Amino acid sequence: MAQHFSLDQSQYRTRWARFRKQKLAVISLFMFIIIFVLSLGAPLIANDKPLLVSYQNSLYSPIIHNYPETTFGGVFETSADYQDPAVQAMINKHGYIISAPLPYGEYSLVLDADTPHPSAPSMSHPLGTDDVGRDVLARILYALRVSLLFGIGLSVIGSMIGVFVGAVMGYFGGVADLLGQRLLEIWIGLPQLFVLIILASIFVPSTQVLFLLLLSFGWLTLVPMTRVHFMKMRREGYVTAAQNLGIHPVRIMLRHILPSTILLVLSQLPFVMVMNISALTTLDFLGLGLPVGTASLGELLAQGKNHLDAPHLVLSGFVVLAVVLSLLIFIGEGLRNAFDIKH
Repeated sequence: MAQHFSLDQSQYRTRWARFRKQKLAVISLFMFIIIFVLSLGAPLIANDKPLLVSYQNSLYSPIIHNYPETTFGGVFETSADYQDPAVQAMINKHGYIISAPLPYGEYSLVLDADTPHPSAPSMSHPLGTDDVGRDVLARILYALRVSLLFGIGLSVIGSMIGVFVGAVMGYFGGVADLLGQRLLEIWIGLPQLFVLIILASIFVPSTQVLFLLLLSFGWLTLVPMTRVHFMKMRREGYVTAAQNLGIHPVRIMLRHILPSTILLVLSQLPFVMVMNISALTTLDFLGLGLPVGTASLGELLAQGKNHLDAPHLVLSGFVVLAVVLSLLIFIGEGLRNAFDIKH
C-alpha cells in the first residue's frame, strides 16, 4: 500500500512545541481561556440569587430551582425575593446565605442608585450602570458568554460545512467544481451585511434564527482554501496509488487528505471566530441581533452611542471587544506559524 499523509502524536507534539515557542500566542491563549472560563461561570460570579442557602439544616440552590417564600418561613407562595431584607432575616435566623461576588444578574435592576441611570462607575458598580439601570460589569460577563459560545459554535459548524463543500469541489473537480464555483461566486457576491439586515428584519428575532442567518454566510470562508488543498493533494502519488487500488473516494478523502486539511482549519479557526463575533456585534449594534434585553456587546456599544454623556458604556464595550478580538488574532497567527503544513 502506498504511503499516506497522516499525523501521529509525535507530529502533533512537534507542532504544539513550535506553538509554545511563540510567547505572545501562548500568553494570548492563556488569557483567552481565563476569559472564556470566567464568562462560562457568569451565573456564579454575577447573580441576584444566592448560590446556596442553608435553612433548618437543609440546603437549597436558588440559581437552579425557584423556591416559594413559604419554604423559608414566609407567607407568600411566589418565588422568594432574596434581596428583600425580610427574607434574608428569615433565612439567617435558621441558616445562612452564600451569595455571588457580584449581587446583580443579567436582568437585575439597580434600584438603590444615588444618581440617574446610566450612572458612572463607583465602588458598588465598578463599570457603572446602563440606561435601564443594570450593572454593566454583570452584563458584560453574560454578553461575553453569549458572544464566545455563539462564535465558537458558529465557527465549528461553519468550518465543517465549508470543509465538506471545498473537499467535494477540490477532489472530484469537473462539473462539481464548476457548478460549485459559480454558486460560490453568486453567494459571495451578495452584500452580506445588507442581506443579513434584511433577513434579520423579516424573521422574529431569536438566538436560533440569528445563528442560522449568520451560518448561511459563515461557511464560505474555508471553502476556497480547502478546495485548493484537495485539488493539490489529489495529484500526490500516494493518493493516485490509492485510487488505482480501487479504494473508495470517501475513504481516500478522510484518510489521506483530511488530516492535513485539519491543520489548515485549526490555523484559520481563530480568524473565523473573529469574523463571526464581529458580525454578531454589528447586528446587535444595529438592533437586529439577539432578542431585546439579552446581554450583548453590540447592545452596550449602541447604548454608548446614544448616551455620549456616559462614556463608560462605550469604553467598557469597546475595550472588552478589542481585547477578545486581539487575543484571537494573536492565537491565530501563532497557530498559522506552528501548523504550517509546509514545515
